[in-house]
Amino acid sequence: MNPRRIAFERRGSGRPVVLLHGLGDRRQSWEAVSPRLAADYEVVSVDLPGFGESPAPELDEPYDVHSLVRVIREFCELHGFERPHLAGNSLGGSIALELGVQGVAGSVTVFSPAGFSDRLARWGMRTVGAVANLATHLPMPVKERLADTPPARAAARIALRGDPSSPEAKATRFGIQGLTPGAPYVRMVPRIADYDFTSRPITCPVTIAWGDRDRTLLPSSAEHAHQRVPNARMVSLLGVGHIPMADDPLSVAEHIRWTCSAADRARRGASGAFPGRRGAG
Repeated sequence: MNPRRIAFERRGSGRPVVLLHGLGDRRQSWEAVSPRLAADYEVVSVDLPGFGESPAPELDEPYDVHSLVRVIREFCELHGFERPHLAGNSLGGSIALELGVQGVAGSVTVFSPAGFSDRLARWGMRTVGAVANLATHLPMPVKERLADTPPARAAARIALRGDPSSPEAKATRFGIQGLTPGAPYVRMVPRIADYDFTSRPITCPVTIAWGDRDRTLLPSSAEHAHQRVPNARMVSLLGVGHIPMADDPLSVAEHIRWTCSAADRARRGASGAFPGRRGAG
């Protein structure tokens, strides 16, 4: 994967904050968050390879969490982002944490990161991957009709939104454009199911936030995350589902800003060691 081909947009000025979306999403998922940060930071929202406007890797190229970590690190180096603040959701959260382990990040703020699920949840992800793979063989008009049925629309709202009955959630649909043979989504699902974030030190400030209504990566995963990243500030986002940028962008921006500020204070020598603590959002 070529970091020069990664699509992104930037706004604001200051220390860079790089925003990484989740599986099957795109950089526009941060649109309600970016303006709340751009007054003080250069906000860089990225399309991960294979999503949005970033081209997919070739079928014979490595394509998993670790290869995405590598290309995002190269992307940051290419654009001169030295120890940027990183924020990510789901798959993007895993990438941000791995870069934190590597010492690349100035701070890390993640929302429902992958890599902390129990065995049953991983089985569920593999099942989703198998169903998605089967769906790749259906004609596109059939997939479009299936995705627009009331049960499919309801399932999308339940899986992705904190309040499935809210007016904002009504437009939520499962994306079917990614359900083609060899598509990035289909390739990545089983690899995320196999991915496990192992306990290693992260020396920069870390916030791990989880929506208490996340039905994709369950809130119980937060306990596993706290065990493996013990210095992290743990936050529960009330009434929020798997994509908090859609459910509560104000809280998302506040938690990113909090972690960035903690790192900036430490960098200036205004505070001592970063304390891990539990909190509620």
